[in-house]
Amino acid sequence: MNTMEQLTSLVQIKGIRDGLMATFTDASWEDQRLALIQQIDEKPTFFQGARLAIDVGNQILKVNDIVELRDQLSERNVALWAVISESPTTEQTSQLLGLATRISKPRPEERKNFVDTIRDDDVALFLYKTIRSGTRIEYPNNIVIIGDVNPGAEVIADGNVVVWGRVRGVIHAGAKGNRNAFICALDLSASQLRIADEVSAELKPHKNPKPEIASINEEGKLQAEFWNVS
Repeated sequence: MNTMEQLTSLVQIKGIRDGLMATFTDASWEDQRLALIQQIDEKPTFFQGARLAIDVGNQILKVNDIVELRDQLSERNVALWAVISESPTTEQTSQLLGLATRISKPRPEERKNFVDTIRDDDVALFLYKTIRSGTRIEYPNNIVIIGDVNPGAEVIADGNVVVWGRVRGVIHAGAKGNRNAFICALDLSASQLRIADEVSAELKPHKNPKPEIASINEEGKLQAEFWNVS
């Protein structure tokens, strides 16, 4: 195993309800920090606009350690919002810096109201931002966007795509052939929708937009219908 592979193995990253979680293994803080930054630099598009929590185990971190990492993440448009630690010192330091030290689980009714977008055995990329023209977002599972998808932007997911906002760009769900995937948004006026290999025509902006969910119907055609978000 070369040095680059060794560094990468020090940090495991997965999707959680509030963004991404990076879990560190037993190694020096410097090696762990470098491993995380390396993974982000290798896939900058994937991490753009992400909210990141880190689980550092028993690692004892001082103010400068966390501030340095937070600044490096901010330079890459990644927001550090939580530090999970078994060390009282690290926990106190994180709280002093205004970072969360606990991650709450969604209540059952919250999951239901979110249309079961994310099942317990799934992960998702959460983006709290508007996806602007020229931006291409790809993720090998579900994508949830709290914001708009502007004309000229493209969002591609192997799973489902949920947009808590207005869609004017291109959305492709089930990119690797999953015909059970769906796309939903508060205003679904996309320039193009795709689910697996089914493609929609350009959707005209609605005068009175309502939440809609697009899926492949029993006839094998892509269709959109009212999405009940109440």
